[in-house]
Amino acid sequence: MSRKNTDRRGRNDPHSAREARRYSNPIPSREFIMGLMEEEARPLKFQELAFLLELDEDDTLEALRRRLRAMERDGQVIRNRRDGFCLVNRQDLVAGRVIGHPDGFGFLVPDEGGEDLFLSPGEMRVLMHADRAVVRVSGIDRRGRREGAMVEILERNTHQVVGRYLEEAGVGVVAPDNKRLTQEFLVLADARGDARDGQMVVAQIVEYPSRRRPAMARVVEILGEHRAPGMETDVAIRTHEIPVDWPEGVEAEVSGLTGTVPEEAKQGRKDLRKLPLVTIDGEDARDFDDAVYCQRTASGWKLIVAIADVSSYVVPGTALDGEARARGNSVYFPDRVIPMLPEVLSNGLCSLNPEVDRLCMVAELLIGADGQITRSRFYEAVMHSHARLTYNKVAAMLVDGDEGLRKQYAAVLPCLEELHALFHVLVKGRAARGAIDFETVETRIVFGDGGKIADIVPVVRNDAHRIIEECMLAANVAAARFLQRKKIPALYRIHEGPTREKLSDLREFLGELGLSLGGGEKPQAGDYARLLSSVKGRPDTDLIQTVMLRSLAQAVYSTENAGHFGLSYAAYTHFTSPIRRYPDLLVHRAIRHALSGGNTDNFDYSGPELAALGEHCSATERRADDATRDALDTLKCEYMLDKVGEIFDGIVSGVTAFGVFVQLTDVYVDGLVHITALDRDYYHFDPVGHRLVGERTGGTYRLGDTLQVVVAAVNLDDRKIDFVLPGSDEGDDRKSRGKGAGRGGRKRGSRKRRRQ
Repeated sequence: MSRKNTDRRGRNDPHSAREARRYSNPIPSREFIMGLMEEEARPLKFQELAFLLELDEDDTLEALRRRLRAMERDGQVIRNRRDGFCLVNRQDLVAGRVIGHPDGFGFLVPDEGGEDLFLSPGEMRVLMHADRAVVRVSGIDRRGRREGAMVEILERNTHQVVGRYLEEAGVGVVAPDNKRLTQEFLVLADARGDARDGQMVVAQIVEYPSRRRPAMARVVEILGEHRAPGMETDVAIRTHEIPVDWPEGVEAEVSGLTGTVPEEAKQGRKDLRKLPLVTIDGEDARDFDDAVYCQRTASGWKLIVAIADVSSYVVPGTALDGEARARGNSVYFPDRVIPMLPEVLSNGLCSLNPEVDRLCMVAELLIGADGQITRSRFYEAVMHSHARLTYNKVAAMLVDGDEGLRKQYAAVLPCLEELHALFHVLVKGRAARGAIDFETVETRIVFGDGGKIADIVPVVRNDAHRIIEECMLAANVAAARFLQRKKIPALYRIHEGPTREKLSDLREFLGELGLSLGGGEKPQAGDYARLLSSVKGRPDTDLIQTVMLRSLAQAVYSTENAGHFGLSYAAYTHFTSPIRRYPDLLVHRAIRHALSGGNTDNFDYSGPELAALGEHCSATERRADDATRDALDTLKCEYMLDKVGEIFDGIVSGVTAFGVFVQLTDVYVDGLVHITALDRDYYHFDPVGHRLVGERTGGTYRLGDTLQVVVAAVNLDDRKIDFVLPGSDEGDDRKSRGKGAGRGGRKRGSRKRRRQ
């Protein structure tokens, strides 16, 4: 054995105490194993690793096997064809998640961040959307993108498909409803059950695709012939494999819980029951994560943000924690909620309901007259919400001066007025630090008789919404700073600035309008904010804002604090919604660990484990977004079915090489005007200018343009709506045919403001 191996074996694992707390028969940590492999700098077979780690008992060998399998699944190690384990070389091999495209190709989003890798249709033949894989960087395509070649599939994340069962000449297939799954799944005669041609079914995957054979599946559930009310949500839930039912272990663990906090659980906590804390939420909210209180001080304000203490009830290693971890977050569909926690917790024992005692984790902040947090502290407490308020009621009291409501809530009115005063200061602080404030429209579905969609209405935000938003932002920032001070590893909510390519495209676009973005090669949020402020009132304001928004990345969870670009925070995390987000629960556990005197060495979570959890939670967030968007798109298509042939005003919401997407004014439904429906010219796509330009006439269709369109066709299966221009031959022909096939790509989903 080499001298360095001897040194390694004789060295203590710095994380041994953590492993001993978590396992009755501990083995070396992931970090120690990876360090050993890095020093050896060669593939190591299982027996070699066991020898170097001095593991020879049967139970420790089995524990090592399980740990190596988990490290493979998380993309930390890879096993070669000779069964040797080696670290993933980040220069040549990249681990990440596969994102499929309806046109057959895909991308690998690296776990460690950085540029996505293009996956050709040939590579995607064996891969599926949401898989985790290791790919080799195989070259650069003609568009300058890094290409990947599949090396190993780490984890299959699609286990069932929902779609239409089709049968021809005795051969059955399931065509997935999820358009990111481009393979059809072969169903053998003895695996179709009672499914009939054309029915919507759920099929279990029994064999994944290879380069030589197609994927195969077995029908396990028949959803029905047509889309009955509520089916759009059922299909979305099954398509994206969102867990709905609670496992028996979870049911057993929560069976003895009631809506009352036991007296012994309140002991040793700060008593805030006499403090007039209040919750402020929407009219139909049922789970109350947060309560607030504010009072004036000599130098500013004291803000108390009390958050439901979920970590007291959801303990690591339990079935309840495992299920919450798998779900990652609650999912909010237009007609129902799929919660992260059972109702006895989410709407009961954890929810900060009025006039009952509840356990909470408190962020107490001192905020100066300039809106800056001067001091903060965290502690465990017991509280008693003094009022369940709604956004509309609070706005009516503070903005409209509703005397009846002010009298009804006189006991908490002074706190509300101080919250309002603090809000104005925090908004000024937001502007001073240069946070970006994009103005976007959120919508709400109104259901009528029979569960069918009756209307789509915008959600009007008032000062009460903004008060709570600013309070939550302040608490999240304080939590991130606290964990940094205590040097406890945690998940941060990071939002990186524009890539060099996107920044170049944005500057070229702005240059055509006579505008410029400051900040040189590394603009800050303040540069974006100043430009947005300077274009307010222009007729093309919406166009400019949309292009600027699309230049930015999506926020994700990460152990590496890269700051939050959009909010202009050096450090930011999610602390305020542990009932509905697993990352917030992890942050609570980290804070509780620090409050008990713990440090990095004895924290229950290792850095690699937290990093894997961050990637997982980012993925479940994307899963929820995709599922709710699918349900919404289906509902919107159903809403437009009886409007074929009608004329609407709209605004161009997207421009592609195959046409322009148009959002109908006051209806908030998007559809496509295909490029072939643009009569009297040939049009060329200008991606930088976000426009189609006529070859002969020079006419343009540009992002943000207003125009009238005719609803030409609605396709429920593909969730697509086709528009044409009034008076076009295409429109007349489409209307005579009635329902059409729908063409082109799919619109981008809007971001929710509270996802910051």
